[in-house]
Amino acid sequence: MHDLRMASHQAEVVVVTGGSAGVGRAIVRAFAQRGANVAILARGQDGLDAAAHEVEQMGGRALAISVDVADAQAVLDAADRVERELGPIDIWVNDAMASVFAPFWEIEPEEFERVTDVTYHGQVNGTRAALKHMRLRNRGTIVQVGSAVGYRSIPLQSAYSGAKFAIRGFTDSIRTELIHEKSDVRITMVQLPAHNTPQFRWVRSKLPREAQPVPPIYQPEVAAEAVVYASEHPRREFYLAAPSWFGVLGQKIAPSLMDKYIAATGWEGQMIDKPLDKSRPDNLFEPVSGDHGAHGVFDDRAHETAYWWYAERWMPALKTAAYAVAASVAAVLLTRRRTTRG
Repeated sequence: MHDLRMASHQAEVVVVTGGSAGVGRAIVRAFAQRGANVAILARGQDGLDAAAHEVEQMGGRALAISVDVADAQAVLDAADRVERELGPIDIWVNDAMASVFAPFWEIEPEEFERVTDVTYHGQVNGTRAALKHMRLRNRGTIVQVGSAVGYRSIPLQSAYSGAKFAIRGFTDSIRTELIHEKSDVRITMVQLPAHNTPQFRWVRSKLPREAQPVPPIYQPEVAAEAVVYASEHPRREFYLAAPSWFGVLGQKIAPSLMDKYIAATGWEGQMIDKPLDKSRPDNLFEPVSGDHGAHGVFDDRAHETAYWWYAERWMPALKTAAYAVAASVAAVLLTRRRTTRG
């Protein structure tokens, strides 16, 4: 999904956590294509170096920093380094994540804590580091990469779902604090559906078969375009693609029905007909070596466009128009009623 109306980010400084692979890698590329200088924060050096090389090939300056986002001081130090070497941070994107595919009772306490530390505390640490610099200048935008499971949890990903819920609550609190101090720093969330990323072949899994994203599956570039757009138009929250919208709506309207539906479909729906390779490494505590790029193994099933996204981008205008039409209809009906009575 390419949008020619996207703004230029010429010479802006953008930080992307988890930017070495998957959605994060696609986000790095999307900003670099628009002229930004990009700092990439991740653990794996191979992916970091490759992502930085891509930014430089597109004409931007790159800074690859090997850091574990669960380490609060390391993230603060990374932000200081970005400011010194690239310049003032304009946009900070929190995308780093980790997960464990397993029923809750099979997840060890240290595994659950690690997912929480990376996925939730990683965004807390990134937000703290960004605000340290942005609040002093009273400008800048933070984009939190959320998920539909932050509204509607699914089985076999209790730690990840809980972390995404926590990010939403944390972000809502920070937003009100920024509003209270009349800050021009903006914070926004993009709730994503399932994407075709490499994580499904390196995530820690205790399932009998290999994991897959919950269909429908989208290419990571779809998410990247949404994140770039959100950084340019930072409203409260964005929902990418119909699955995110319907997940949120279903949870609000009929949560018990959603529980039963997802219990029936969400278990087998996260596995393919291929036995789990128990010898493969996972990235929960240590990065998996190599450059894994943005795409996973589901290219033949992944959508390159999310048509619902066009409606979502114009949702505020559509809501305003709907309210205006409703008000006009109500006014006409009220006038007719008064005329009839008269």
